Amino acid sequence: MLRASLSSGLIRPQVICDIVPVERLAPLLEVDTNYGRWRPVEVKDDSIVVAGEPIAYRNSSESVPDWGELGIDLVVDCTGRAVTRAVAEQHLERGAKRVLVSAPSKSLDDCDAVLLPGINLDSFDSDRHRIVSMASCTTNALAPVVKVLRDLAGIDVGLFSTVHAYTNTQSLTDQPMRDRRDSWSAAENIIPSPSGASKALRFVWPDLRITGKAYRVPVRTGSIVELNIVPSRPVSVAEVNDAFRAASEGGPLSSILGVLEDEWTSARIIGEQRSSIVDLPLTQTQDGELLSVAAWYDNEYGYAMRLAETASALAASGRTPRS
Repeated sequence: MLRASLSSGLIRPQVICDIVPVERLAPLLEVDTNYGRWRPVEVKDDSIVVAGEPIAYRNSSESVPDWGELGIDLVVDCTGRAVTRAVAEQHLERGAKRVLVSAPSKSLDDCDAVLLPGINLDSFDSDRHRIVSMASCTTNALAPVVKVLRDLAGIDVGLFSTVHAYTNTQSLTDQPMRDRRDSWSAAENIIPSPSGASKALRFVWPDLRITGKAYRVPVRTGSIVELNIVPSRPVSVAEVNDAFRAASEGGPLSSILGVLEDEWTSARIIGEQRSSIVDLPLTQTQDGELLSVAAWYDNEYGYAMRLAETASALAASGRTPRS
């Protein structure tokens, strides 16, 4: 998210917090396994210096920083732990005015709103929305597809499967893990995994009848989600693909949803800034009554870009310029 923020110029964080010494963190920012070398990064006077510009660092291993003392209004929590209200509210108790959670909240009671760029971010209310969840990368990949299909033909019921790059919840080698399937090597197995995207989508569209699951596969980044639906009316492949082309060319989804006209693999979308790239040659129908659509997404970088955009929007709308 820091790379995305600074590269795009969307927002410049005032303070970075983590639970490790800054000397360990800075090299991971300068050189990333998936995206290569970035700008020069060094450590100086308890700050991370990016291309000569310092950003203050605080080690938060023992406690949440005093945001009020630091003059911070907006906190972007990327720890994966602020998915409950009790954890997210710690930031508010320490002086922040707003928290953006980079994960799906456990329930709607655990946040004030689930906001997705291009979908419902314009419904942000600075008075009521103090804890905002941006759901998951898969949710952000599915939501544009769902929106286009709902607008085009409606969705009676749907089932999705995402073929997803492995993540830190898995093990590099075989060892006992909390989730039995995660106990086997992420680099050598296809591992079925639950997905919270269907629940997060219902936070946005309460009437949506969609469920699904994930398969973690041995790739470092780059994923694809296949959505199979029963549309409310018969549709053709040409009609569906034209709708996605139109959405990618103009309107609120134009910078978030893209299309591929040719046949590609996951390498094509590594580093892709958009959240959802519909593979048009994979669109299929059965007599117009069963529809299958597939969308690629870089589960790291696309999501990071949306996170940076949302942080920028919350700062502007809520008059909270520093994070």
